[in-house]
Amino acid sequence: MKLKWSMLLLFGLVTSYFAHAQDITNNKFGKGLVNVVAKDSSYSLKFAARFQSLYTGSWDFPNNDNLENGEGQLLIRRARLKFEGFAYSPKLTYKIELGLSNRDISGGSEFTSNSPRYILDAVLKWNFYENFELWIGQTKLPGNRERVISSANLQTVDRSLVNSEFNVDREMGFQLHHHFGLGEKAIIKEAFAFSQGEGRNVTTGNLGGYQYTGRLEVLPFGDFDDYSGADLKREQTPKLALGVSYDHNSNAVKTRSNSGSYMTTDTGFFETDINTFFVDGIFKYQGFSAMAEYAKRTADNAVAVNSDGTPTGRVVEVGDGINMQAGYLFKNNFEVVGRYTQVALDETLTGEGIENQYTFGVSKYIVGHKLKVQTDVSWNDYENNLDNSLAYRLQIDIHF
Repeated sequence: MKLKWSMLLLFGLVTSYFAHAQDITNNKFGKGLVNVVAKDSSYSLKFAARFQSLYTGSWDFPNNDNLENGEGQLLIRRARLKFEGFAYSPKLTYKIELGLSNRDISGGSEFTSNSPRYILDAVLKWNFYENFELWIGQTKLPGNRERVISSANLQTVDRSLVNSEFNVDREMGFQLHHHFGLGEKAIIKEAFAFSQGEGRNVTTGNLGGYQYTGRLEVLPFGDFDDYSGADLKREQTPKLALGVSYDHNSNAVKTRSNSGSYMTTDTGFFETDINTFFVDGIFKYQGFSAMAEYAKRTADNAVAVNSDGTPTGRVVEVGDGINMQAGYLFKNNFEVVGRYTQVALDETLTGEGIENQYTFGVSKYIVGHKLKVQTDVSWNDYENNLDNSLAYRLQIDIHF
């Protein structure tokens, strides 16, 4: 009986405390849940969280005729925890990003110890001399612009088919970044990466060779938000960024360079050199924005074969693609955007041929990219057959 009354008393005290207490913070929505700087300025920490709730409806049109096989799906597309700050010195920064949704952690294999792949980024960045910065750890390679733009800052519900097919994604290794000014406004940025070549969170060896990635960017009219979709700042003067990247994966063992499926054979793994080339650009001015990318993948030997020369059924997905999109942000923070994407894989190898996608979207930015609602509709046209499809998506994105 005494224990019962003691528990009731404790419950009453806790309830009373929370009823009258309030947590007061100087933080602002979208600037991180926690912002801490050590009293002696020896480190800092910013912690943030975000997630995306997505609905997708899709319909098939066999023989370009009547609608069939309509279906809908609800899922948490992304759920992330982010930690960043500096350690010891402001010149030594770090970033950790963890993915918690099923889509974020999928892809476990014997090479990732059959474990969920929680770690997206875990990287140290050391500004060791003037404008030189050395990155060490796992993070995105300096590949195509659309991939490097955070999924939280996209102009559309998600990235394009070109990015899905050709991007070189995240890797473990080293990166060297540098930038310098040219003339009164122009900025030149360079990046080089040396990495393992088999994708993120691989824990067992390095089956093939290594991966080498280089990127060069030019911003002729000065710096701006070139790695964020939509012109939320409504640039008062035209802003432009142009970039080119080249990636060489030596003795790669996956169908998409450092992603896709492993090319297994009767004696182990098929290895071939895979090269990926990107050209991209982004433009912003007074609410109008446009972005375009071209990607091309080649391989020394695209067909994986067994020791006796018979095909394994695995092939490198060689081909090219182009993505073009443009949007206009109205004063009420509604934006309309249109996108055209074409992916042309080698039909003799993959059997897939050319796919065209036409997308129209509408976004409402409530607190910039930190709180937004995005929706779009896409028509997929497959040139090697008449089996087209239609898809509708609605997504809510919140980023504390």
